[in-house]
Amino acid sequence: MIEKQESQSSIEHRGSVDRCSIQQTLDIVGDRWLLLILRDIFRGVRRFSQLQENLGIAKNLLTSRLNKLVHVNILEKIPYQTAPVRYEYTLTEKGRDLSPSLVALMKWGDRWCSDDAPPTVLIHSECGTPLEQTTRCPSCEENIYPSEIRSRPGPGQAKFDNLKEVNNR
Repeated sequence: MIEKQESQSSIEHRGSVDRCSIQQTLDIVGDRWLLLILRDIFRGVRRFSQLQENLGIAKNLLTSRLNKLVHVNILEKIPYQTAPVRYEYTLTEKGRDLSPSLVALMKWGDRWCSDDAPPTVLIHSECGTPLEQTTRCPSCEENIYPSEIRSRPGPGQAKFDNLKEVNNR
């Protein structure tokens, strides 16, 4: 009986991981090379040869990672030369939406991996002021700290519960 309960608990836990937005995001971009490719593309590097040179990544790995990013609509592949055909890679709206996540990873690395001496500082292009990463409540417009964040089921939870109910019949 205890084994059955543990097994059911494990299945329910796995189900909660499968429908977790963090897990789903990591399934798409949770690879070291993918994140470094995105970093460089956000910095304006667009061409395969430039990415390969900057990252020191094997061509076959870069090809597979770029193909994945194009396949999941994070990057768009645009020809810039016809003979032979060569491409530039640009961010789609879906790709640009990853910016805050990359900035958050960078800020974490600046604090915990760089001895308070960040190798790069992100600035506002218009005025040159260093950027801050904050979480803000859209209702009261206050900055929110991690200890003040809670979670509740979202609309995707109801979809999952309905699907689970249908499958259990």
